[in-house]
Amino acid sequence: MTHFWIGVASREHVLNGVREGIAQVCHGKGTPLKQMKGGDWIVYYSPSEIFGGSEPCRCFTAIGRIADEAPYQYQMAENFIPWRRKVNFIVSREAAIEPMIDKLSFIEDKKRWGFPFRRGCFKIIQEDFVLIANEMRVDLNEYASRFHKNQ
Repeated sequence: MTHFWIGVASREHVLNGVREGIAQVCHGKGTPLKQMKGGDWIVYYSPSEIFGGSEPCRCFTAIGRIADEAPYQYQMAENFIPWRRKVNFIVSREAAIEPMIDKLSFIEDKKRWGFPFRRGCFKIIQEDFVLIANEMRVDLNEYASRFHKNQ
């Protein structure tokens, strides 16, 4: 069964991940990535432009499909060895979250819409994924057979 995920990271970090073809979530923790399977889909939400910065982004910034069967560790620094997944990212445009808030089912309290993103990585339903992908101008018909694989 295909699952759909949201990862949360600054736009700067997401764009680095897209260039490298990888996903990292929750400051390199492995548990969320271990829950994902090859063929699952991930969309990134970026609350800020730069990690730790104050300039807001508030956009979905990248979308792709998990391309490996298991996470792996990668040494970025002497004391930082985060978990990663390989991802085939799709050409898309960034999409602001504000027009989608009322339509996304995982946002229960529309006045405190940012709360779910504090988890850093979480599963969403296919309908929410499709809404976000459409706003990102991803042609889902091109990928439709992948949504129904193993369901």
